[in-house]
Amino acid sequence: MGSPPAPGHLREIAAVFLKLGTTSFGGPAAHIGMMEEEIVRRRGWLTPEQFLDYLGATNLIPGPNSTEMAIHIGHARAGWPGLLVAGVSFIVPATLLITIAAWAYVRYGELPAVAGVFYGIKPVVMAVVAQALWNLGRTAIKNRGVAALSLAVAVAVGSGIHELAALAGAGALAGMVRLGSRLRGPLLGVVMVSAGTATVSAAAGASAGAVAFGLWPLFAVFAKAGAVLFGSGYVLLAFLRADLVDRLGWMSEPQLLEAVAIGQMMPGPVFTTATFIGYVLGGPGGAAVATVGIFLPAFIFVALSGPLVPRLRESALAGAVLDGVNAASLALMAVVSWELASAALVDPVTIALGLSSLITLTRFRVNSAWLIIAGGLLGLALG
Repeated sequence: MGSPPAPGHLREIAAVFLKLGTTSFGGPAAHIGMMEEEIVRRRGWLTPEQFLDYLGATNLIPGPNSTEMAIHIGHARAGWPGLLVAGVSFIVPATLLITIAAWAYVRYGELPAVAGVFYGIKPVVMAVVAQALWNLGRTAIKNRGVAALSLAVAVAVGSGIHELAALAGAGALAGMVRLGSRLRGPLLGVVMVSAGTATVSAAAGASAGAVAFGLWPLFAVFAKAGAVLFGSGYVLLAFLRADLVDRLGWMSEPQLLEAVAIGQMMPGPVFTTATFIGYVLGGPGGAAVATVGIFLPAFIFVALSGPLVPRLRESALAGAVLDGVNAASLALMAVVSWELASAALVDPVTIALGLSSLITLTRFRVNSAWLIIAGGLLGLALG
């Protein structure tokens, strides 16, 4: 960055991501959809092409994708201060809400009853995701070959192929098509390395025996998760089960399932599940340590990779690979959205709410945050 960012830019970044962190329900796909609406279409901070490039980059590094996307946007808007402000602002609302929920859980032994609110919110979230997929797809799907590649990735991931292997494979294939078969060996090597990454967490978890609970071991568990974990909140569940339940014995399986459930119910990043677990295990100090542990690697990875993303377009090979990764990223988002829709659109009321929300978003450009609030109030009224 040539000059220091204006304080007004930092305040604007904080306001945008505090709002997104408070209203972005539904997991990473929904978060990305709301960011696309707010950052690309409403504010013009990034072009659709730039947004897709950063989305592709977040899928190639471990950690919480939507949080890393927020950090990338902050850096692109206001340099290193923007990186910190955007990431922290996106994380803080969910952290505060989930800490309150954890306090209630520890004190009363159960979670607050909020099923009605989420009954109304989920269909609106699906409308936001559908709109974002359409808008981003028009930019990313540049020709029939890219469309076929995106469809192939969706089928592969739906069949059980690891997400990272599918992303790396799509990038490798796009690069080979662009520059010829002489690159086949090096690019396919990327696929093999990426596919092997899925086993890192299991190997690391098996390398140590049970240890007594403490804040430093707690930090280590969640820092490891943030540093090596690719995938969705369900992957996080499997990872934490191996460490916290099987290896360390710090939690029971029902406790872990409840922790992941409340993390998915809250707005903002699903990885704030760590905050809930930390509070249950170690009170406020445990919540703070677990939260820092799981999110710190994301700031480090984006700080290292973010400045390189704009330069990738200067290389024919890197640009082709990034195009392939972008198409694959949208395919992953579509697969996740399909799975979420089966749980959100469960009856005629939710289907009607989702369709009406989609029409309102596309025809009247209403801010999705207001629709989400309205959906929550309607769901609460319907019980």
